[in-house]
Amino acid sequence: MAITAAPVQTMPAEWRDFFALTKPRVMSLVVFTGLAGLLAAPGHIHPVLGFTAILCIALGAGGAATLNQWWEADLDAGMKRTAKRPIPQGRMRREDARDFGLLLSCTSVGVMGLAIHWLAAIILAVSIVYYAVVYTMWLKPRTPQNIVIGGGAGAFPPLIGWVAVTGDITAMPLLLFAIIFIWTPPHFWALALFVQTDYAKVGIPMMPVVAGEKSTRRQIFAYSIGLLLISLTPWAIGGTGAIYGIAALALSGLFLALSVPVGFRTSVPGDTMKPEKRLFAYSVLYLFALFTALVADRMILS
Repeated sequence: MAITAAPVQTMPAEWRDFFALTKPRVMSLVVFTGLAGLLAAPGHIHPVLGFTAILCIALGAGGAATLNQWWEADLDAGMKRTAKRPIPQGRMRREDARDFGLLLSCTSVGVMGLAIHWLAAIILAVSIVYYAVVYTMWLKPRTPQNIVIGGGAGAFPPLIGWVAVTGDITAMPLLLFAIIFIWTPPHFWALALFVQTDYAKVGIPMMPVVAGEKSTRRQIFAYSIGLLLISLTPWAIGGTGAIYGIAALALSGLFLALSVPVGFRTSVPGDTMKPEKRLFAYSVLYLFALFTALVADRMILS
């Protein structure tokens, strides 16, 4: 296993470097699904409190992402996809990143508890620990099932948003959690298929590296079938109306269709991996569209 050590800091960190640590593109999806859970939940929350809840979700996600980069700085330095992050580039000391991540994490949980309620704060704290400790420190370097088990880390936001409004946990927010949980493996394995050399170089046991492409491709297809089924469950149990149901059927059906050429092909040297890249790109759009339909269903039919 070849790991390149992150260089020592060579220049003062700027606010852009701290912002980059929060993984803003990933955070946008986290914030959106959290907001969707909040807007789709039955009941009412004051707009100021609703904004505060979403801000806490964003800060918590940013804190967890920062702690992830603090811990994995040496691994990031050895991968082309992540080598330009602030710590590998020497633009920030690892200790500063760690302290920033802890500050964001603790602040988000404290404000959520004081401003909203402590059930939402506890779930937020669990999500941070799940990503920064369970996934990053424990699962990722040890098992190819890291994304399967660790997928729960990114599935918490709609649950937190829903609980911020209602104050309790019911079937619907758990189903929203389950949708993202099942969505994560095919989303991430599609990416892993075309960046697997990066993971192999630093010794991260991602599924394509350990189990091989064929097994990974079959599992992407299998999870896509599961995603179709779980995405329709909120409609099947009467938790949503036809707007969400029809959208879920169409969006998940297309997801499954795009997974077919990924699941049943063999890459060759020089392969541009177009089906895998297409599925990965669509998987991000899919989650935005599905949760938009969830909110639209609530706003129009309630």
